Amino acid sequence: MQYVGIETQQRTNNFRSVVLLVLFPCLVILLTYLFCFLLTMLTVRRYPGNPLPMETANVMFVNYAPVVLLGVLVWFFVAYFANTWIINNSTGAVPLERKDNKRVYNLVENLCMSRGMKMPKVNIIYDDSLNAYASGINESSYTVTLSKGIIEKLDDSELETVIAHELTHIRNRDVRVLIVSIVFVGLFSMLAQIAIRSLYYSSLGRSNRNGKGSALPILLIVIAVAAIGFFFASLMRFAISRNREFMADAGAAEMTKNPHALASALRKISNDPEIEAVTRNDVAQLFIEHPHTKSESYFSGLSGLFATHPPIKKRIEILEQF
Repeated sequence: MQYVGIETQQRTNNFRSVVLLVLFPCLVILLTYLFCFLLTMLTVRRYPGNPLPMETANVMFVNYAPVVLLGVLVWFFVAYFANTWIINNSTGAVPLERKDNKRVYNLVENLCMSRGMKMPKVNIIYDDSLNAYASGINESSYTVTLSKGIIEKLDDSELETVIAHELTHIRNRDVRVLIVSIVFVGLFSMLAQIAIRSLYYSSLGRSNRNGKGSALPILLIVIAVAAIGFFFASLMRFAISRNREFMADAGAAEMTKNPHALASALRKISNDPEIEAVTRNDVAQLFIEHPHTKSESYFSGLSGLFATHPPIKKRIEILEQF
């Protein structure tokens, strides 16, 4: 398989990823209108003398939309610039010093020099399982993180291709795209959690005091809208992640001229990718293979729609065709 074919695939996947990211704010706008419409229908049922539902929903939407977009923007910037701390805290990653492992630093430096890349930071997860990921939004924060197991259990050629895979994510700005998608999905997750907690306390408090429970229908609407948003945003996020893994495999094969070494590394990784410290599913998509294979296999049963990674057997088959 010639790399020119992979370059065409990369351009196609980049275009698809841009389209998916543009859909996120559009989804927020649509769900804001859905919330306004459902809230209006609820009001009309209680107070039949109100104006027509569509007219009321339109007015409400015009008033709410700027506030919602401002809130989304604030959330985006806070989460976007705090992502390094969030990811490291979620994976248990800590800096790996050059004096602690010159072998890893030599492999990273040689690959970076071959592509004219700035040397990223190098982190380690003290876990005997085999996995790795790239993170960061700019040159000052780009990081390649390797597990203790993957460093010790892969030979030099295999480890080199894994590092090349992660460097390709950085070169292609994959990590930036994935972090943006994680931020938007996290928004809907946060809204749903807030609504559920508010619903719980409202049912214990206000509803029991006055017997009306006037806030409950509104909270139920918020939960429903947030759930819809989380569902569709997650589908977009999973599609972005799957596309990027194929591209990173191809980039690593081109960078090292050794696709079979990467195929061999993926086989070893697939036998033990479990990283115990990883508790967040959104962060899990950054890894070269999902760090919780049981969770991944459960969702991948629905035609792969909910899989953060393409099947590793398929990735190996493609690499062996080079």
